[in-house]
Amino acid sequence: MRIAVIGSGIAGLGTALLLNEKHQVTVYERNTYVGGHSNTVDVPVGKTGSGRTIPVDTGFIVFNERTYPNLLGLFDHLDVPIKKTDMSFAVSIDKGRIEYGGSNLASLFAQPRNLFSPRFHRMLRDLLRFYRHAPELLDHPNADRITLGDYLDFAGYGEAFARDHLLPMGAAIWSCSTDSMREFPVNSFIRFFVNHGLLELKERPQWWTVDGGSREYVTRIRDRLSSDVNIGRPARAVKRVPGGVVVRDDGGTEQIYDQVVMACHGDEAFCLLEDKSDTESSILGRFQYQKNEAVLHLDPSQMPKRKLAWSSWNYLAGNETNGHRQVAVTYWMNRLQHLDPAHPIFVTLNPIETIPAEQIIDQFAYEHPMFDAGAVAAQKELPSIQGNGGIWYCGSYCGYGFHEDALASATAVARRLGADIPWGHRPHNAMAAVDARAEPAPAVAA
Repeated sequence: MRIAVIGSGIAGLGTALLLNEKHQVTVYERNTYVGGHSNTVDVPVGKTGSGRTIPVDTGFIVFNERTYPNLLGLFDHLDVPIKKTDMSFAVSIDKGRIEYGGSNLASLFAQPRNLFSPRFHRMLRDLLRFYRHAPELLDHPNADRITLGDYLDFAGYGEAFARDHLLPMGAAIWSCSTDSMREFPVNSFIRFFVNHGLLELKERPQWWTVDGGSREYVTRIRDRLSSDVNIGRPARAVKRVPGGVVVRDDGGTEQIYDQVVMACHGDEAFCLLEDKSDTESSILGRFQYQKNEAVLHLDPSQMPKRKLAWSSWNYLAGNETNGHRQVAVTYWMNRLQHLDPAHPIFVTLNPIETIPAEQIIDQFAYEHPMFDAGAVAAQKELPSIQGNGGIWYCGSYCGYGFHEDALASATAVARRLGADIPWGHRPHNAMAAVDARAEPAPAVAA
């Protein structure tokens, strides 16, 4: 079959790789590079003119063995080099007025007054209570209709725990605002935390990063493709016609295919599909995204004020004004990717303090899916439109918004189109957005 794949993130690349052996595949990509959020930058280090660089990731950075089974299968298949990393988390609010890290006791009390702060101790007590009791909510019959904010209020969790810890952590994980986190379905939130071991003080999963940057796997996939990969050639419209599906590109050229895989964002699929039915409009129209500015830079002022608190992920919040608080997240790339500490390098999402121009290496705009009750309901309805008229959908929005979700859903689409999976069938919840009969991922004990 002639198959078009729209998008070259992990969903698109995964789909193209799996379909490449049996089908004629064409990939459409609007960006000037392949990989989507897998975007590695060569950062100059050392003396000017030395030519020495180190690869630094700016989007996809980490994964683990527990909840990324298909990504690990892909990496094993491609012989992608990986190395252990650290997933510590820190909070700095109002220029360090409240500050702590989660690496160890020293970072937890990097701000010495936390030792004697009743608010801080209430936060820690609520944290332990949440770890113990939150999983019980998964058995509640109405849990999928309760928001995280409503649950925190109803269960009597204190402001310190909600505003200084849990909501910031969620905002850092999903690259969104704390206001958006309050609207997150609590059932999905807790299941994610349980599966990722985030409600455990011990026995947390080991996290990994790609040695040499995520482009290591992107390059390996690209080298294996006999497909046409059209960089900088976006699809502008998709329409079903007798005998196939037409894709119109940016230049107005139309090509007809037997099948089209929308491996792009859900809201983009909504806009591309010209002849969508009411059902398709209803489902795809409920997937929304937040734009985030990612700045690769050398400015340590985008980190907690107290270096003892510095962690892999650092949540920074400004002072609250009229109920709204500006938030940013800084990734300490030296710690995440084991880079030379002599050259501190950071990636900050949505910086709230100005970064001097001379400290900026590069800037990117990424979009991350937002999850509310409507989006979660739409995920469950996606199987009803999969394959309609030869059009399929996959992407991170099929699960929790991460690399594994995108690849797992792509794997499910490829299987439906007759592909063999080199690493075998590895169940994942995101596959249910493609096939409602999909076997769920094995439960992870809390």
